[in-house]
Amino acid sequence: MGDPFKDTTSVALNPIIKFSTLFGLLAVEIAVEMKKTAHASNGTDYTSAFGVIMFLIALVFVWRSFYAMRIPPKT
Repeated sequence: MGDPFKDTTSVALNPIIKFSTLFGLLAVEIAVEMKKTAHASNGTDYTSAFGVIMFLIALVFVWRSFYAMRIPPKT
């Protein structure tokens, strides 16, 4: 018999994994370019602050997906 959700879960997670990987690569590219530009122009390097802001935004989305969208238990 097997797991009835096995095939549908892997198909549904595949685009999410690809999007997450692509977004991570693009974020690293942006951070590297920001750091290069700051060092070339003797400016301020904002990559750490940008990373902290992006991390906080990611935490909001994680909180919403795991806790804020829960279906309340029936009473």
